[in-house]
Amino acid sequence: MSLINSYALWNNKGGVGKSTISFHLSMRYAETHPDAKVLVIDLCPQANSSMMLLGGGALGDERVVELCSREIPKSVVGYVSTVITNGRGANLPNPYDFLIHVSDYNKGAPDNLYLLCGDGNMEPMAPAINEAASAKALTPNAQPWKWIIEIFKNFILNIADSQDDWMFFVDTNPSFSIYTQMAIAAVERLLTPINADDSSKTAASAMIALLHGTNPPHPIYGSWTFAEVAKQRNVKIPQIHLLIGNRLTQFEGPAAAFAALSDATTTALYDIYQKNPSYFVSAAEPISTKEQFKNYYSVPLRDFNTVGVVCAHLGRLMSSMKQGYYPVYGVNVKVNMEKIQECLKAIDMIIDKL
Repeated sequence: MSLINSYALWNNKGGVGKSTISFHLSMRYAETHPDAKVLVIDLCPQANSSMMLLGGGALGDERVVELCSREIPKSVVGYVSTVITNGRGANLPNPYDFLIHVSDYNKGAPDNLYLLCGDGNMEPMAPAINEAASAKALTPNAQPWKWIIEIFKNFILNIADSQDDWMFFVDTNPSFSIYTQMAIAAVERLLTPINADDSSKTAASAMIALLHGTNPPHPIYGSWTFAEVAKQRNVKIPQIHLLIGNRLTQFEGPAAAFAALSDATTTALYDIYQKNPSYFVSAAEPISTKEQFKNYYSVPLRDFNTVGVVCAHLGRLMSSMKQGYYPVYGVNVKVNMEKIQECLKAIDMIIDKL
């Protein structure tokens, strides 16, 4: 069959909800597309999306620790370390040796959902990955940096070369470390959560600079940036598919709520789009105004508040939630049916645009 698509959730700003959105998108997409297989690659060392998928709360955390503590970790670290140990040019390890069938651990998850588990050891392993990427090329065709940066791209292509249709979601860390660069190089498209505050304007501009460099390039370090080396090594940079307006109030309608994303942020992004439309996925309709840009490329996602926290804690599908009280760390938390429906509608709006 084929690769349906691959998306990384990334913004170089923390606290925008990447892991929570990764959890809900992957669970809901798997639920509404039972004929496809869905894989989450968790490249955030905090492994929050893995914890949620594997049952949430303390139980999910215990399962992540167990998977990462095996002799060969069944995690992103286990896979990367095996590839690097085998060396460039060696056959890739069997990706299925590292995959988790999520419903084997979390009975509330769809049966077609899989996980390459996050691992806290990715952070201390980063210097070793950097060293492998910086190795001296012994032949003209050897490209150690490209080989390392595309480890997860090749992982995805290896799995997609099967009899099934696969959709991939990659959770990331806001820092632009080597493993975040590997996540970005792995996918075709970016889903970018943005908070409704002015600092998101700065983060949006910085994000574009990290992906594509500055114009003109910095006179000293410009040639060393990820953007420049990726260009030299022919590493494809993913296009922005959607801007997800997160952290929005529950008490305003979607239009008013997304306006709270700050006009300055929208203006900054539209200015980038006007100068470099190729940074974004091609629009299916003409985009000639800021309003058209906002309507086409952004989705207002109401903050998950109580519903999202309870879902994540329990590792539950949003659609399985009923109105009532749920235990969260020893406290009974009330979940309102109206809020469940609002959150579910918001997630479906994103899925409809994928």
